[in-house]
Amino acid sequence: MVRFFLEDIVYKVVSPVKTKKWVKDIAESEGYVLGDLNYIFCSDEYLLEMNRTHLSHDYYTDIITFDNSEAEEELEGDIFISIDRVRDNADAQSVAVDEELRRVLAHGVLHLCGYDDHSDGDRVLMREKENYYLSKFN
Repeated sequence: MVRFFLEDIVYKVVSPVKTKKWVKDIAESEGYVLGDLNYIFCSDEYLLEMNRTHLSHDYYTDIITFDNSEAEEELEGDIFISIDRVRDNADAQSVAVDEELRRVLAHGVLHLCGYDDHSDGDRVLMREKENYYLSKFN
C-alpha cells in the first residue's frame, strides 16, 4: 500500500490514485511485491536535518530512502522527499513540478529495488529506468 504524508509543508499530489497504482506497477515490473510504502513530503530544512542525523551528510538532497523490507521479494520503506528540491530541480530542468516529483517517486522505489546512483554507470542506469517508468505513467 502506497501512502502519502506531509511533515512540515502543505502539498497535494496530482492524481494520487493513479500515482499510487503507477508506483505499485514499478515495484511489480521489477519483480517485487509492494508492501507498505510511505512517501513523506517535507521541506529542505526538514530533510537536511534528517540527512545530518541519519546519514551524517551536511547537504541538501531531494530524497532519502529507508528500506524497511523484511522479505527479499517485498518492498517496504519510508521515502522522504523535499518538495523544495523537487520544485528547484523542476525549474532547473524546465519540466513541470508534477513530472519531476514522479521522477523522484520512481527514484525512491528503484533504490528499494536495489538500484544505486553512486557511480556514473549507476546514475545512467537509474536515469534510464526513471525515464522508462515516467513514460509508463500516461
